[in-house]
Amino acid sequence: MPHEQITAQQVAAYLHMNVREVIKLASRGQMPCRKVGGEFVFHKGEVDHWIEAQMHELGGERLAKIEKGVGAHHGFEEDMAHNPLLVPLIPDGGLAVPLVARTRQAALRAIVDLADQAGLVYSTADVLDEIAKREELCTTAMMPGVAIPHPRHPLPYDIAESFVVVGLTPSGIPYGAEDGSLTRLFFLICCKDERTHLHVLARLARILGFRPIDELLHAESPEELRDLLVERERTILK
Repeated sequence: MPHEQITAQQVAAYLHMNVREVIKLASRGQMPCRKVGGEFVFHKGEVDHWIEAQMHELGGERLAKIEKGVGAHHGFEEDMAHNPLLVPLIPDGGLAVPLVARTRQAALRAIVDLADQAGLVYSTADVLDEIAKREELCTTAMMPGVAIPHPRHPLPYDIAESFVVVGLTPSGIPYGAEDGSLTRLFFLICCKDERTHLHVLARLARILGFRPIDELLHAESPEELRDLLVERERTILK
């Protein structure tokens, strides 16, 4: 649950960190929390948003540990860490190469329409509204060339099932990246439950971060982009 309260020890287990590191970050105001009776108390939803913002700076080993901790917290089977997760969530027709859009709003509309055409969205307006609320917190252009738009919270009633849809624009779009870079590759992540959301984000960050994304940006067809993502996910799971 997004408002679930957890202790420093539970945060450490959840993110596969040393509890002393969690307490140090909390005491310095670098991790969202509050003090109750002299003890740090964390809201899981706030921890999720905090780790989202850090993902692009984390190495593959740390992201793999986060995946393991998140999976254990939410009851995923142990072998989930060794099986494809991201690519199986991409539906038929869920990749657009090219994604025809020249503005941030047009890109979001186009990738939500992909999910709608796949029969996964009950209300495009509601999904777009939830994505916009997440973008108001901070941009999801988390690394140069890539944005990972997603709702702030899971959508148990607005979508048919959890999914990822992907679009690659012919040229870059201003999307609010902190370094001012343009964005071409969009991964829309929509999940029905909390147990899937951060797990998928961590897996995607690993897929994107272990080597340069140039090959993805040069994909010339949906089939080529899917094959590249399949190969990357298999590689990080070896």
